[in-house]
Amino acid sequence: MIPKGAQYLLLATFCYALMNICVKFIFHIPVMEVVMFRCIICLLASYTHLKIIHQPIWGNNKKALILRGIFGTISLTAFFFTLQRIPLASATTIQYLSPIFTIILATFIVKEKTNAGQYLFFLLSFVGVLMIKGFDGRISYLDLGAGVLSAFCSGCAYNLIRKTSKSEHPMVVVFYFPLVALPFAVIGTLFGYITPTGTDWLFLILQGVFSQLGQTFMTMALQQEKASGIVNLQYTGVIFALMFGFFIFNERYPTTSLAGMALIILGIILNFFYSRYRAKLVT
Repeated sequence: MIPKGAQYLLLATFCYALMNICVKFIFHIPVMEVVMFRCIICLLASYTHLKIIHQPIWGNNKKALILRGIFGTISLTAFFFTLQRIPLASATTIQYLSPIFTIILATFIVKEKTNAGQYLFFLLSFVGVLMIKGFDGRISYLDLGAGVLSAFCSGCAYNLIRKTSKSEHPMVVVFYFPLVALPFAVIGTLFGYITPTGTDWLFLILQGVFSQLGQTFMTMALQQEKASGIVNLQYTGVIFALMFGFFIFNERYPTTSLAGMALIILGIILNFFYSRYRAKLVT
């Protein structure tokens, strides 16, 4: 039977895949404006949910919650930047280096030990990233840097979610993200607002809805399971991205770039099974 945390993570990954499609359709809308609309929708939804269940909104570990919001804001902005500029599967795959950063940073943030052998698998995934960049001329070093930055900040945010697992209600954690991000998004939007027209409004609203669902499921997953045990399941998102990119956006990828994506996924899958094997030895 699939653990509850893994089920939540798979649901989160699918919701984020749908969100990515929406963002891709509104590539002409400035990144900070997209972030602003997402924050407004998520903030209202989270606040309403907390009020309905009579849960205090401010939480207990405010420092961790605010830091989670800051890292989440940087990650989201950098990811939307790459998503609007490069092919869908490439942007998704690079950002999905976040499980590697999550596991590495877990050693320092939540004191979850990483075995030395796992770093070999991490190196394999990084080679995959270099292959994607090196053989796809559509990806600049700026795009690659933004994608890696997004992944790193996601790793920080995920561990901070784990850190709040015993002190905070999942919806409080979700609420703090748009609460922290919205002021930055509003300021950024002032420097380049474009009035949405037609279907722009639909995709702006939907990306906020799917984001809220994804955040909720992700938070529930990370508060129930060890980070190293489930974050690898996010890589199902690469499959969604390849399918959606091919059928919806008519995107094609060089064979070497596909090989790079495969290396990233292979490194994570090997780490997943290695982590489970190590856990059985300990027990």
